[in-house]
Amino acid sequence: MRDREEAKRRAHELVGRMTLEEKASQLRYDAPAVPRLGIPAYNWWNEGLHGVARAGVATSFPQAIGVAAAFDRELTKEMGRITAVEGRAKYNSSSAEGDRDIYKGLTFWSPNVNIFRDPRWGRGHETYGEDPCLTAEMGKAYVQGMQGDGQYLTAAACAKHFAVHSGPEALRHEFDAHVSRKDLYETYLPAFEALVKEAEVEAVMGAYNRVEGEPCCGSKTLMQDILRGEWGFQGHYVSDCWAIMDFHTRHMVTDTAEESAALALKNGCDVNCGITYLHLLKAHQDGLVTEEEITAAAERLFTTRFLLGLFDSTEYDHIGFERLECPEHLETAARATAESIVLLKNNGILPLSREGLKAIGVIGPNADSRSALIGNYHGTSSRYITILEGIQDYVSPDTRVYYSEGCHLFRDKVENLSQRQDRISEALNVAKASDVVILCLGLDETLEGEEGDTGNSYASGDKTDLLLPLVQRELAEAVIGTGKPVILLNMTGSAMDLRYFQEHAAAVVQTWYPGARGGRTIAKMLFGELSPSGKLPVTFYNSAEELPDFKDYSMKGRTYRYFQGSPLYPFGYGLTYGDAAVESASCMNRTFRAGYPWNDSTDCIRLSPDAVGLQDDTSRQDAATADKANDTATANESNSAAANEPGNSAPATEQGSSIAVTVTVTNRSDTAIEEVVQLYVKALDSPYAPPNPRLCAFARVPLSGRESRQVDLPLGREAFCVIDEQGRKQLGGGRFLVSAGLGQPDERTKELTGKECVSLLMEL
Repeated sequence: MRDREEAKRRAHELVGRMTLEEKASQLRYDAPAVPRLGIPAYNWWNEGLHGVARAGVATSFPQAIGVAAAFDRELTKEMGRITAVEGRAKYNSSSAEGDRDIYKGLTFWSPNVNIFRDPRWGRGHETYGEDPCLTAEMGKAYVQGMQGDGQYLTAAACAKHFAVHSGPEALRHEFDAHVSRKDLYETYLPAFEALVKEAEVEAVMGAYNRVEGEPCCGSKTLMQDILRGEWGFQGHYVSDCWAIMDFHTRHMVTDTAEESAALALKNGCDVNCGITYLHLLKAHQDGLVTEEEITAAAERLFTTRFLLGLFDSTEYDHIGFERLECPEHLETAARATAESIVLLKNNGILPLSREGLKAIGVIGPNADSRSALIGNYHGTSSRYITILEGIQDYVSPDTRVYYSEGCHLFRDKVENLSQRQDRISEALNVAKASDVVILCLGLDETLEGEEGDTGNSYASGDKTDLLLPLVQRELAEAVIGTGKPVILLNMTGSAMDLRYFQEHAAAVVQTWYPGARGGRTIAKMLFGELSPSGKLPVTFYNSAEELPDFKDYSMKGRTYRYFQGSPLYPFGYGLTYGDAAVESASCMNRTFRAGYPWNDSTDCIRLSPDAVGLQDDTSRQDAATADKANDTATANESNSAAANEPGNSAPATEQGSSIAVTVTVTNRSDTAIEEVVQLYVKALDSPYAPPNPRLCAFARVPLSGRESRQVDLPLGREAFCVIDEQGRKQLGGGRFLVSAGLGQPDERTKELTGKECVSLLMEL
C-alpha cells in the first residue's frame, strides 16, 4: 500500500541533519518550522470524530455512537474517507494561505475506541458502544477509510484513549484504573489491537488515567510491552492534552516536569499535546533522557509526515475547497443519520400519514435545538435543520405544525424573571390542539461530554443517574396526561431510563445526535419515507441502581455480556416498519430453523480446529496457525459471496480463516427495510466464557417487500476463543452455541420483538 521503510529512511536522513534543540522542538504538538532544512511548521492536533471538527465548515455526520447503531462497516469506512478528503481540502487551502494553525493538519485524533462500559460516562457518545467486536469493526473501517489505500496516507488516524479509559471524568487526571488481566485482554484492549494489527492505524493516543499505577502516557506495560512489543506497532504515540503534566501535578508519580517528560519519552510517547516537553532539553541536561531517545521520537514523527506526503507532490494536492459539504458528502451524511435511528417502541402509530393529520404538536427543549444535532467534537455546518424545521418542511401544506419549547433543557425556567416551568402551559395548549405530539427530549454536549469542555453542573460531563432532567420528566407527564398520542424522540448519546415512556408513549425513538441536518432525515422516518433500521450499540438499563460502582472497572455486571438482569432495551435491539425474521441458518451442509428441537448427539456440527485457524495450544501470541489460516481462507472464499455485497461486508479474523454461517432472512411485510443480521457465540464448556453470548459477526441487509436474502457470516478464530484469568487467549472448550438473529438470543429481545434466534450447536 505504501512504503514505510522508505519513509523511515528519509526521516532518519532528515532528522540526522537537525540539532538537538531542533529535534526536541519537533516533539511538541505545535512543532515549529525549521527554515534552514525547508521544514514548515506543523500542528499535530486535529479532530475528526464524525467529520472534520473545529476548523470551519465541513460535512456533519451523526455522533459516533449513532454511527455504531448503524452496524454498517461500509458506511463507516466512507465517512472516514470523506473526513480525510475534506481534511485534505482544508489542509491544501489553508497552507496555501500560510495558515498552519491548530485543526488544519492531516493527523486526526480519531476514532475513540474506548469501551462504553457505563452509561453514566459523559464521553461515551464519542465511542462505538459497549461491545469489543462492534467497536473493533467500526474502528477498523473508519481508520481504513481515513488512511486510504493510495501511495500516501490520505490522512493519519489515531486510536484513542489507550487504555482502560471510560470515566469518571471528574477524576480522570488522578484516577488509577484497576483491572484484571482477563478484563484487560477481553474487553479493554481488543479494539486497539485490531486497529493496530489489522487497520495499521498510524497513531495511538494515551489516556489521562493510570492503569495499575502506571500513567497511560508513560506506561511501560501499555506502551512498550503490549503496543510495540506484543502488537508490533510502527506508528507514533501522542499524549492526551496536558496528560504528561498530570504525572507530577495530579498522579504524583514524578516530582518535576523534567521527570515527567523523561518518563513519557523513555516509554515511547513521541508527541506531547501540552507543554511538558518544553522541559526536554533540561531533562537531557540532567541526564534523564538521551539524545538517542529524542532522535527516535523525532524519526517516528517525520516518518508519519513522509507517509502523508507532506514533503512531496501527491495525488491529493488537487483536492480543493469545493469538496467541503459537496452534494455527495451530504448525501452520505443523510444516509448515516437514517441508518442510526433506533425504533424502540411502536404501537402502530408510526409511520405517520403525511396527508392525514390536521395538526401536529412539536414540543420539547431539543425540538428546535442545534446543539442537540451535533454532539461534541463537531465542525461547523453551513446549514442546520432541527427536528421542528424538518417536520415543518415535510408536512402537507394543509397540516398545521404547533411548537412549544416546553421547558428549558435542565433549568426550572426559560426566562429568568418567570416562575418555575414557565413554558408548560403553552406546551399543554399545543398538545390539546394537535392530533399527535412529537416530544423531543434528551441531552446535549452541555449535559454529557468531556470534563473541562462542558458547561454542565452535574458531574463534570458524566451523569449521576440515567434519568432525564426533572423539568423534562415533568413536561412529559403533563403532555402525556392530555391523552393525546405522544411519540418520544430521545436525543442523547447514551442509554437513559425510559421506562415511563415505554409504558405511556405511543412510540419511542432513539435519535442520538443525528448531525447538523438530521431533522430532515428524522422527518422522513416519522412519515415513512424511510424505515428506522438502527440497533442499539449499548444496553439500556432500567436504572443506575442496577449498575456497579462507576469507578469499578471490573466487567462483572456490566454490558450485555456480563449483565445478569433483564434490561429495558437490550444491546443489538431495534425495530423497523417491516416484519423481518431469520428463517434459517446453515453451516457445513446442515440447516436449522427457529425453534428447531436439535439433539446434542445427532445435530451437533463438528468442526476441525484447523478449519477456523485454531490449535489446542492457542495463545495470544500464537502465530503458528497463520499459514493454515491462509490455506483455509481460499477454500472458504466461494462461500462468502453474499458477505461481499455492498453493505454486507463481514469481519475478517486475524488469521483470515473462518467458516461460513449462511443466514436466510425474510421480510414478511410489503415495506422495504434494512435489517442487521447478528451472530452470537457462547462457549458452553469453558469457565472463562462470559456468562452471556457475545457478538462475533454481523451484516446489514437491505430487503424489499416480501424478499428473502441469504448472507454469509464468517466465524473465525476469535469466536471460539476465551480469555483466562491471566489474560491468555485459549480455545473455549469443545462445544459452542451459535445463535443467528436480528438481535441477541435473550428473553428480553424475544419479548420485545416476538422473534426467536436460530441456534446451531458446534463442536471442535
